[in-house]
Amino acid sequence: MKSKTIIILLLSVLCAVAMPLHAQKKVLNQARDYIKSGQNLEKAESLLREQLKDSARRCDTKIWEMLVESITAQYDKGNESLYLKQKYDTLALFSTTRKLFSVMESMDSVDARPDEDGIVGLKFRQKHARYLRSIMPNLFYGGVFLVNKQKYDDAYEYFDHFISLPKLPLYSVLNIDSTSKMMVSAAYWTMYCGFKLNSPSMIMKHRELARRDTSQLAFVFQYEAVAQKLSHDTASYVRTLHEGFAKYPKFPYFFPCLEEYYNSTEQYDSALAIADRALAIDSANDVYRYAKSTALLNSGHYKECIAICKDLLAKNADFADANYNAGLAYFNMAVALDKVRQASRSKRRTMMGYYREALPYLEKYRTLAPDAEANWLSPLYTIYLNLNMGEKFDEIDKLRHEYKRNHK
Repeated sequence: MKSKTIIILLLSVLCAVAMPLHAQKKVLNQARDYIKSGQNLEKAESLLREQLKDSARRCDTKIWEMLVESITAQYDKGNESLYLKQKYDTLALFSTTRKLFSVMESMDSVDARPDEDGIVGLKFRQKHARYLRSIMPNLFYGGVFLVNKQKYDDAYEYFDHFISLPKLPLYSVLNIDSTSKMMVSAAYWTMYCGFKLNSPSMIMKHRELARRDTSQLAFVFQYEAVAQKLSHDTASYVRTLHEGFAKYPKFPYFFPCLEEYYNSTEQYDSALAIADRALAIDSANDVYRYAKSTALLNSGHYKECIAICKDLLAKNADFADANYNAGLAYFNMAVALDKVRQASRSKRRTMMGYYREALPYLEKYRTLAPDAEANWLSPLYTIYLNLNMGEKFDEIDKLRHEYKRNHK
């Protein structure tokens, strides 16, 4: 009885082992049939990936080979459809391209494992590396396609993967130029994607490589500056703005940002110096001239500010900010005299004259920028009060109370 019991137990153990092996063989045969038929290739891929989740089968190169075969067949099928101008999802082809790279790279790590004698055979590296080299541009163009679709997260992954290729063991058998034109362009696109996503880490990861793209270098500097500003690295931000301005003084980003930074931090001499550098390059540029008027206004050089603004307004009377700077310069001169205790009658007349000079500019500014109440409410209130303009004062006083109520 004991021997029969032992035999039954042994048979039970053998069956327990045989059943999973039989089930595995059935799954692999099913996947192989799918691949041979050229149909249900995605199902074959799914079955094989499920097998590789099992730690006991993760290093089975036969399963990896079948997985590569199933994805390659998907790629070839999509490529053929595009070649024949048949309806096909272009994004699906690029997605399959990315899967091919990822799967072959993962398989290479299995292929590179030493055998029981400590020998590394590398049966697949040459074959896979050469194949992927032939379709490598599609990884780059997949990123471009996704940028055009505004899928910046996904696009970044494609470009980042493309740039990583020369560093991966699989491609060590090839001579991939890590600074080729396409690699440099991919680095630029990673910066662009990072810029669109407000991600400093994405912007900065490949910036050194991107700087080789001289055709886009002005934008590279801009994206760097944006990343540094987002990271609150003020010193680097200002340094990059200066570097960009030195190389591309007419590029529309660096000059305004430098002026804004120096004016906001009350470094008015620096703001003036930048404006003068810009005007030395293009003395007729109204943007540069307006910027200088702002720096002059902020530093208390009111009459010089007014002179520039009058020139600007002679060309364009509806230049809102020039009207504001001129009006505020006159207004500030009046306020300075108003603060003087026991001012002489002559100074009082001069003060009132400045208020009158400021009035048309600030009223014009109000007309051109009605939503900028924070800029024109207080000066006009003071002017109407001092010039004893009853109806206008009543109207502005009411607006002022409403503004204060709404902005508590």
